[in-house]
Amino acid sequence: MQRKHFLRAALRAAVGAAALVAAAGSFAQTYPNKPVRVVVPFPPGGTLDTVARMLAQRLGDQMGQPFVIENKPGASGVIGGDTVAKAPADGYTLLFSASTHTTAPMTLKSVPYNVTQDFTPVALVAKAPLSVAINKNLPITDIKSLLAYAKANPGKMTFAVGSIGSAGHLSTEMLKRAGHIEYMIVPYKGTAPAFQDLIGGQIDGFIDPILGSLQYHKSGMLRVVAVTSAQRVPNLPDVPTVAETIPGYEFYSWYALWAPAKTPQAIVQRLNTEVNKALAEMGPKLKEQGLLATPGSVEDFAKFQRADMERSQKIVTEGNIRAE
Repeated sequence: MQRKHFLRAALRAAVGAAALVAAAGSFAQTYPNKPVRVVVPFPPGGTLDTVARMLAQRLGDQMGQPFVIENKPGASGVIGGDTVAKAPADGYTLLFSASTHTTAPMTLKSVPYNVTQDFTPVALVAKAPLSVAINKNLPITDIKSLLAYAKANPGKMTFAVGSIGSAGHLSTEMLKRAGHIEYMIVPYKGTAPAFQDLIGGQIDGFIDPILGSLQYHKSGMLRVVAVTSAQRVPNLPDVPTVAETIPGYEFYSWYALWAPAKTPQAIVQRLNTEVNKALAEMGPKLKEQGLLATPGSVEDFAKFQRADMERSQKIVTEGNIRAE
């Protein structure tokens, strides 16, 4: 008798599970049937916002519903991130953010969510190689001469960081350790004032996404001596990589799409497929922005995020990086 009850219960559970799977598949087929909100946790106008709008336009055209950008800046992206973490897990509220989404909780005293528990990775969209920019009046033309100058002037060089815990900040800390040199890191409130002081000679160096330094380099206002990607970039074909002098050195800022935790996997997979389709068209425009398109699966992104967070946490801990 107990065996019969067990078998009936098991059958009911199996039927229920099958119904849920079927419902999720059906939901994914009809998704989206209304506008989708894409929260960008930084102000409009920057590279992140530009890429978000490019992607939103493509997704809207492909999926038949508007993907509406909503800028919610503040607290190193935490305000926008919290909005998405607390949103219904139905695929209609998404987060488009940079690598600071995963590093901000490492440097801030308190964050109201857990990156790995409260968000579902959807797609890695693009990587942004960084440029090592130097004041043009210094006798530095490449990484080799930068290391030599820093060792000849221990602790005297100054490097700007646009924001605490940013990819540029972590890359600057990483270069210090990889090159066995010492320099002073000076925090700024944004990249614009940092570039102004770099050009004016108040600061010696600045590591930040290539797009910010490109125009100044080409006009001769500063000197880009290296890029942090594994290979040289099309925008600066004559500029070597850091890795050509320090083997294994590689660092990027990166942009990606997340959904709230527990969003149906069928919807996450559908979004990932549509993002990859959009990236096939967006590739040339991303290159113009100094970015590299990164098509791949949900699993690829989840694996990348785990590895990047482990490395970033190590840099943050060793450098004792804390936001004010």
